[in-house]
Amino acid sequence: MLVMKFGGTSVQDAAALRRLAAIVADRRRESPVVVVSALAGATDRLIELATLALHGQGDFAAASLAELRERHLRVLADLGGGAGREREELNAAFAALGELLRGISAVAELTPRTRDAVVAYGERVSPILARHALAAAGLPATTADARRIIITDERFTAAQPLEAEIQRAAAAELQPLLAAGSIPVLGGFIGATRRGVGTTLGRGGSDFSAAILGAALEAERIEIWTDVDGMLTADPRICPAARRIQRISFAEAAESAYFGAKVLHPATLLPAMRKNIPVWVLNSRNFHPGPPDPAVTGTLITARQAGRAQRSTDPCATVACISSKRNVAVIDIVSTRMLLAHGFMKAIFDVFAAHQCPVDMISTSEVSVSLTVADTAQLPAIADALGRFAEVRYEGRKAILCLVGGGMRNTPGVAAAVFSALGDINIRMISQGASEMNISLVIEDDDVPRAVERLHARFFPAAAAAD
Repeated sequence: MLVMKFGGTSVQDAAALRRLAAIVADRRRESPVVVVSALAGATDRLIELATLALHGQGDFAAASLAELRERHLRVLADLGGGAGREREELNAAFAALGELLRGISAVAELTPRTRDAVVAYGERVSPILARHALAAAGLPATTADARRIIITDERFTAAQPLEAEIQRAAAAELQPLLAAGSIPVLGGFIGATRRGVGTTLGRGGSDFSAAILGAALEAERIEIWTDVDGMLTADPRICPAARRIQRISFAEAAESAYFGAKVLHPATLLPAMRKNIPVWVLNSRNFHPGPPDPAVTGTLITARQAGRAQRSTDPCATVACISSKRNVAVIDIVSTRMLLAHGFMKAIFDVFAAHQCPVDMISTSEVSVSLTVADTAQLPAIADALGRFAEVRYEGRKAILCLVGGGMRNTPGVAAAVFSALGDINIRMISQGASEMNISLVIEDDDVPRAVERLHARFFPAAAAAD
């Protein structure tokens, strides 16, 4: 059994859904479970609808909702299903969404719970289209409601899965469908509390859903289908020389994802890591029939580092990829009175915990603590709380550059190669992660493109074979 997740660009129109059907047909004998994202751009449109309704712009919200509905109906018609069951299901879903938006407009309030209810509609309707595409290809498909399977806590907009309950629900909801020879199709990103109240796992959570289901069902592998050829050595939008990574370890991939790699949601790999389930990142527009082969296509993510030296005299042999996390802020905290006092660091992190704001990097000196955060919305409140016992200043428009590679810990010269490559680019902070498989640097956000290109040229010479 395997879990196959298809991202928004892999379900964005009828052509993409036909490709999905062809890919699933190729895996038919492996009892696939299919997880689909909302159509590309649909979640952004739903957020816009909720905002319009909140600000009393009901006419604009209604017009935008009609456009979104027509888009889904047009895709259905292009698949040859302009009438019948699927059309009724789509119309009913969009009618319910319209009622919800009118309620938001009437009370002029948008709570996290209601926001989740609105944005969930993208993943509630896309399985209807995917099911029809599979059926049109002669495949027995059945939609399953992810909200009956992905049981979460009540942290709306960023809910956390309750794994034991998900395992029981997945067995009850999905195993009978698989045993009957059907292909379950469900939306990613969405779940529900024990009380049945809808939640979401956060943006990018469809990957997370696939990994959660893969772990719950003890799948042989998880396939993440997207619109790129796999994980790359850098972001191709800022480094055209980036190339496909054939193999990478769970730890390296998770580190890269956390620090800005866009292919995977940072939390995606955790359930798979715990169950040691291989994860493949594959391109739905570059499909190769048969079992995936890293020498031909995609990126294979496994527990063990592969393809790079565990120890080497050549720094280039140890680096897996370069990622960047843009638009972060640096916070400097100075307190000569308390810096060396017991409990000072706890006091700092208590403030960030109280505001539920994660810290990415931290650096300490004799007189100050510097750290970075990606969530800048709460900076004024955080600075005010820190200001009760320290001097605080913060700056935005910074970025974190991260070089990831499991072999770094045993290889001399990596840092020297980094500094040599960056030359005149100013480095604000430096950190080697506790995992000893990343070196992270804080630089000006505007310097990211040339910094990534220089580092990529240094660690991935053009003449070298693809990793």
